[in-house]
Amino acid sequence: MWKLVNGKLQQTIDTTRIEFRTTSSKSLINELANLAEMHNTHINYLLESGFINLLSSNDGITFDKKKRPSDREHYKTTYDQELFNEIKELAKLNKLYINDVIEYSAQFIDVESSKKKGHRYRIEV
Repeated sequence: MWKLVNGKLQQTIDTTRIEFRTTSSKSLINELANLAEMHNTHINYLLESGFINLLSSNDGITFDKKKRPSDREHYKTTYDQELFNEIKELAKLNKLYINDVIEYSAQFIDVESSKKKGHRYRIEV
């Protein structure tokens, strides 16, 4: 992200984002990578739109722990800290792991509301 300070641009780190490493389904990550490429965005932006839609739905989570994917691999990315804290709380309330909720939220992704790749290069005043 860039900030305009005294008429000059300065590159800064977006402190509202946190890094998180989890294990996620390899096939899901591949699907999301293809979707992200097709729509000029990143996987984490897609997942964040899924988080938002999951949190705003009143349906709750219906997750079958016996059907967890067996192809999980480590996946590291960044998320909006406030949004991720809400997802962690939702996981805790439903007695699930965070990676379960991340994978579950993929079905709620709205590509049109996802941030685009250039979002990280935005200029803030």
